[in-house]
Amino acid sequence: MNSHALTVLEFARVLELVAQRASSNAGAARIRRLTPTSELAAADAEHTRVTAMRALVDSERGWNAEPIPDLERALHRLRVAEASLDAADLLGVAQLLRSARLTRDSLRGDDRPPMALALLAALREALLVDEPAEEAIARVLAEDGSIRDDASSDLRRIRRELRASEGELVALLERALSRLEPHQRVPDMSVTVRNGRYVIPVRREARGAVGGIVHDTSSTGATLFVEPPAAIEACNRIRELEADELREIDRLLAALSERVRPLAGGLADSHDALVELDALFARARFAADFRCGAIQLVPPGAGFRVLGARHPLLVAQGIDVVPFDLEMSDVEHTLLVSGPNTGGKTVLLKTLGLLSLMAQAGVPIPVAPQSTVVVYDDVFADVGDEQSIEASLSTFSAHLRNIGEILRLANARSLCLLDELGSGTDPLEGAALGGAVLEALTRRGAMTVATTHLGALKELASEMPGIVNASLQFDAEAMAPTYLLIKGIPGRSYGLSIARRLQLPEAVLQRAEERVPQVERDVNALLVSLEAREAELSRLEAETRASLEDAQTAAGRLAEREQLLRQREIAFEREARQDTRRYLLEARNDVERTIRELKRTASEQVEDAARAARQQVERMAEDERRRLEELETPPRSDRTGSAGSGELAPGDMVRVEPLNGRLGRLIERREDGWVVAVGAVKMTFPEPAVSPAPESARPPAGAVPLRGELPDVEAPREIDVRGMRAAEIDDLVLQALDAAIRADLRSLRIIHGKGTGALRDRVAEMLQKDTRVRAFRLGAWNEGGAGVTVAEL
Repeated sequence: MNSHALTVLEFARVLELVAQRASSNAGAARIRRLTPTSELAAADAEHTRVTAMRALVDSERGWNAEPIPDLERALHRLRVAEASLDAADLLGVAQLLRSARLTRDSLRGDDRPPMALALLAALREALLVDEPAEEAIARVLAEDGSIRDDASSDLRRIRRELRASEGELVALLERALSRLEPHQRVPDMSVTVRNGRYVIPVRREARGAVGGIVHDTSSTGATLFVEPPAAIEACNRIRELEADELREIDRLLAALSERVRPLAGGLADSHDALVELDALFARARFAADFRCGAIQLVPPGAGFRVLGARHPLLVAQGIDVVPFDLEMSDVEHTLLVSGPNTGGKTVLLKTLGLLSLMAQAGVPIPVAPQSTVVVYDDVFADVGDEQSIEASLSTFSAHLRNIGEILRLANARSLCLLDELGSGTDPLEGAALGGAVLEALTRRGAMTVATTHLGALKELASEMPGIVNASLQFDAEAMAPTYLLIKGIPGRSYGLSIARRLQLPEAVLQRAEERVPQVERDVNALLVSLEAREAELSRLEAETRASLEDAQTAAGRLAEREQLLRQREIAFEREARQDTRRYLLEARNDVERTIRELKRTASEQVEDAARAARQQVERMAEDERRRLEELETPPRSDRTGSAGSGELAPGDMVRVEPLNGRLGRLIERREDGWVVAVGAVKMTFPEPAVSPAPESARPPAGAVPLRGELPDVEAPREIDVRGMRAAEIDDLVLQALDAAIRADLRSLRIIHGKGTGALRDRVAEMLQKDTRVRAFRLGAWNEGGAGVTVAEL
């Protein structure tokens, strides 16, 4: 990839933003070494792996990045026969083995997204697990790198004898110190160590009385640190024991080194896999922090579409960035952006180039989902003022040097970015040269984005196919840019308008307007007219949208009122018919009682009449029962298509082929297919993947169970919304609340996972507004913790 373009587009600064989100120095270093690739399959594979890591980070368990020790020197040393590692390196080996083991465990489990685990399976298999080696190192080395006393029986014996010998020597020296005369002692000083030997401090004049060996003196020379003759042999014994201790420690370290030497290759693979996972983790965090949507990579010549694009360096500074949308078809090769200064043209240019470089390096880009980005063979950029005194280059010369390189190397698989094309020289010559450059690049099919102030270049769009005008909107009233990109309309100059706002003499401004060529004035007038029409269309569109929203709101309110009235009507009728049936059943009891009395006294004819009356009452009660069942059965809409007739409609039961024929219910039709509720989860499937469910598999139509009157339905005590977007969970949560209320449940568990917290915040917002929810809280440690919200109903 062209190094000059990487520099002027500040690609390294963006990588540094991503590297800051790594959990280890090695992972950050790998991010900084990322380079754009021209291989579409390789770039697409990187984005797929980043998506898999994002799924793990957003899952209920989240992702815990384990420490990665720096073992480059130690691994090289292990490859040398009989070379031993020191304690610090062996501790690093133990840490690497532990991190590999824990990370391998994190890359499996039923609570992990299966697709993410499959995509990262190769990295998981590269992680070495050797618990016996971990335990062997832990038996010898403490966490601070010191050798444990019980690492071996010899070391335990040596250290026990060493401590005893040191204690005896200190006691001997303290007795020798106590026998000195007061004028021979040094106040507030006792037995100490000099040059590895135990000594006592004495005044210089006591040197002859003490004897022995002087190992050091004080800074003033008044104090001598003397090893008395009686202590020499004991101190020699301590030195011998210390040497024995060092030899035993060296032996233990050598044995551990030989234990892990066969693992050198596996340790190197584990280290590389952990670093790669950390680099993926850094990119996943960057994607979440900068709200990067999923993109599709396409080859050159296919056109591109970026939605909601933002410059990542501006976002990182906390600037309120105005996103832009831009789509170029496969027959549009050149975009010429014009407009006033400070309008954002250069930022637009750099954003397009930088997003392409990031995408080709496997880094998520801050755009909205469903954006498509081209994978170019090379990116060229002539951006900014690059004049050089040392190279004797003016601004114009520097531009020409860059443009010459672009014309020499660019082809149909290149992206060319040209800032202020034709500037730095005479406007007529600059426009002629700029037009020739754009024509040459357009004929080659190179994707070219250029900015300019020259009005003559704006006419190229009408002269040559493949060239498209665009502008960044400018508020003529406030004389301030809005940074909104408008494709198809060139930008006009606001120089005279700004001069008038700054109160230059009106005579001078009028004369300046007269000196503007008539063609330029006509073009400016046309652009003013187009801008006015664009503003009017925007206003009408906003008014239409507002009116439509008002109408939809009113229709929703009317539908709610109609449904409420219908429910009240049904409730009144149900209550009346229940009373009627109860009275009829009571009447039947009276009839039965009358029959029993008549059997004793009345004739057979009277008994037959009573029996007929009883049967009539029973028929009337049965009629009321059937009418009540009809009231409880929800009316079906008279739609022309159904699942059984082959024409699907919302509410139909269907079979979902990608889920092994599992049944679901249609929710709504979208551009990309049917939204199907399968259990508690809504998913979108293409239309060919959804077919009508067979009649035998559909649930029978029946009454809607009402609490207290009909058998209870089994409502879910918990729902799982993980993996969904915050805007998609409203219906699911409300349906679960409705079912829980009908089933008279005390509480409902909503599993949303930890992740970025967006799902948790949306659930909390919905529960806060729902009057049926008495209180809600995050789950306890044994209920899922912060990944679960418990609603008390």
